[in-house]
Amino acid sequence: MYWFLVIFAFLLASVKTQKPKKYQKVSVIIPAYNEEDTVATVVGVVKEVSFVDEIIVVNDGSSDNTESEAIKAGARVINHETNKGKGEALFTGYKDAECDIIAFIDADIHNLTSKKVEAMIMPILEGKTDITKTKFARAHGRVTELTAKPLLNFFFPEISFEQPLSGQFAARKTVLKRINFEKDYGVDVGIVIDADVLGISIMEVDIGAIEHDMSPLADLNLMANEVVRTIMNRANKYGRVIMIDDIGYFIRMSIVGLSMVILGLFTIFFVNFVPLSIGIMISIIGLIIAVFYIVKVIIKSIIMFKKTPRGNLLKSFVKIHFPLIISIIILLLMISTFIGAAHFENGVLSIEPNSRNLIIYADNSQRDNTISVRGPYVVDNALEDESDQIRMPADAMMTLGVKANDTIQIDDDVYLINEAREGEHNVLRLPKEVKNFLNLESGNVIQNSRLKEVFEGTVMIHSYENDNTTVYEQYIVSSRDARSCTYEIFLDNTSVAYSSGIFKKNSTYDISINDEFFTSFNFKKNSNVTFDYDNHTVEILFKDKNTTSIKQIPRESQGTFLNFNIDKNKLKNLED
Repeated sequence: MYWFLVIFAFLLASVKTQKPKKYQKVSVIIPAYNEEDTVATVVGVVKEVSFVDEIIVVNDGSSDNTESEAIKAGARVINHETNKGKGEALFTGYKDAECDIIAFIDADIHNLTSKKVEAMIMPILEGKTDITKTKFARAHGRVTELTAKPLLNFFFPEISFEQPLSGQFAARKTVLKRINFEKDYGVDVGIVIDADVLGISIMEVDIGAIEHDMSPLADLNLMANEVVRTIMNRANKYGRVIMIDDIGYFIRMSIVGLSMVILGLFTIFFVNFVPLSIGIMISIIGLIIAVFYIVKVIIKSIIMFKKTPRGNLLKSFVKIHFPLIISIIILLLMISTFIGAAHFENGVLSIEPNSRNLIIYADNSQRDNTISVRGPYVVDNALEDESDQIRMPADAMMTLGVKANDTIQIDDDVYLINEAREGEHNVLRLPKEVKNFLNLESGNVIQNSRLKEVFEGTVMIHSYENDNTTVYEQYIVSSRDARSCTYEIFLDNTSVAYSSGIFKKNSTYDISINDEFFTSFNFKKNSNVTFDYDNHTVEILFKDKNTTSIKQIPRESQGTFLNFNIDKNKLKNLED
């Protein structure tokens, strides 16, 4: 019981000391010019909203009964002796309103509802934003589509509202003090731009369909002129003209300079027929142009930042500077690649850039991937207890047509091919004798395209393993791809191997079984080979697919083409 009283006392204390939520007074300003037919209806709808404390109709020099209709409907009316424009009317109401939140609603809306008014104001009452502007379905929006949106997209690309000229919006009075009210139809877009640049939170709210009186063409022309003038004045005020005009030109020239530097470096390292002096000259001229205009970009950008209030400028700034940023990143990556390929030894600086190779297969029937990126590979020493092994990355094995546990014959010695160690996906570990024979040193970098050249003339023995048979394919690595022929091997109508190789027409090739010579055949394109062994049939089907290969198949004087390691016991078990 005691603990219950203590807890109750704490809860009571917390309730008493809790700060009450501050009440926020809401005013609605309705600018009206000769709107006697609709102003009373609009005022009546607004009065239905429970949290609206004040309704002010600013009669902007009307010559009809707008004032009396508004008063009858229950609004407080402020009169302009002459028509001063929508912006002046809004500003008059804003200055006179005694509130925390102000909503601005046109007086000529035929289908306004209390839900539409609530949708405008509630996000501010709930603390979700400082300003709301509305979007709605309507039949006419020519000024928006033909003038406002194109200019905003050009000078203020971060502003992406569907209807920047909606006319109906609400805001906290404190933030409106920071905004410059235009005197005419430019007031709507001016508020949107000011809020964006100043970093004021603004939200677009959908209030459904709105029915306005259709403006005559002369009024639309006037409205378009005032909207254009407002956007251009804001663009000049906030430095966007400088950003698009001067900075845009400097950025384009900077990109030209950077592109020339990249072109010069590319010709120096990769284009043989262009003299070295021309490549260097292009790079130097490009560097001078790039530095000169990048400095100008920096100076103009600093001026613009000082001129423009802090807010959402960064979004537009990044969009305008994005092409220059990308060009600089490309150049830095290119330079870092060259620096990474630099070697300094005995007073000599050598830069030998190496790249990975992009491999794209037209036929994916026998491969896991149609595309891969391979190399380059760094030569290193074999491990101490692996003097009879060569460790290769998987990509290098694919290029040479081998796999782990295959063998390679180099200078009459046979080495086992093993996978690269974990974390060494581009390291090629070679025994000392292999490095000497291939004229390689530790630290050498080999492009994937040069791998076949390095291993040219070596003899590879690649195995295809099945349940009862292992087929060993022998070939000599060629440095150049040549026209080859694909072939598939069947044992008792079961496919046991599929490969390709370079065959010479009318040449003889040997076949062994269990390491003993069994037969030979004379190669003719699309001519199949069939033979029987111990009551089992072996077929080799040759197919011309116009493929290329680095596998030079050894003729009878060079070695054995195929060696079948057949387990007789397993074959016998299968028969049974």
